[in-house]
Amino acid sequence: MTDYDASTYGNRIAEVYDELHEWHLDTGSTVEGLARLAGDGPVLELGVGTGRLAIPLAERGLEVHGIDTSEAMVAKMREKPGGDRVTVAIGDFADVPAPGGPYALVAVPFNTLFALPSQEDQIRCFEGVARVLDQGGVFAVEAFVPDVTRFVRGQHVEATKVDVDGFQLDVSNHDPVGQRVLSHHVLVRGGELRTYPVQIRYAYPSELDLMARLAGLRLRSRHGGWHEEPLTAMSTRHVSVYERA
Repeated sequence: MTDYDASTYGNRIAEVYDELHEWHLDTGSTVEGLARLAGDGPVLELGVGTGRLAIPLAERGLEVHGIDTSEAMVAKMREKPGGDRVTVAIGDFADVPAPGGPYALVAVPFNTLFALPSQEDQIRCFEGVARVLDQGGVFAVEAFVPDVTRFVRGQHVEATKVDVDGFQLDVSNHDPVGQRVLSHHVLVRGGELRTYPVQIRYAYPSELDLMARLAGLRLRSRHGGWHEEPLTAMSTRHVSVYERA
């Protein structure tokens, strides 16, 4: 994917993002968890996208800001009721060009931190977040727990949704040295096939903790989801909350 940059994923997938993802996401629990952490706000979401979380948070009366590289994704948010209540800065959230602050909560849900393509970018993001947090503020990261056993000979194909109208596939190649996964979401509907590229650089929870330390933050809590369930060896994702050291 030599022509892949920070805005490629969002600009290509904006029209179908909600269709591809919302059916399997527990948006209600995520919003509840973020609202608990935010208190009276304000809130900054990194990778705000189509406003799946930002709009419900704003509807609770919180001041919500967002950052996204994709103008197409933000345009989809603006089309939704309440989408105009979220203040958005267009840019690379590795640099955290926040439109306000300081913030009671900075959040990067649903693996979005891994959209940053290198460890250096991810560290820079932690450092930027530390600069815009208020004194008692927290940084919430929701991400999958890496499981390299799902790849066979560096590859993985999975049917993520199948119904009478079509199906969705994820097709991936894995680079274990660079901790990178190059994928395509494949959507087939009405005999039409469309593909949407995604490139991530994953990190283990312990690596995220070290990034936080480098930025002057420390782990406050870690759970297996937004219901604050324990993180176990069987957990597939984690919600990690960082505060000032």
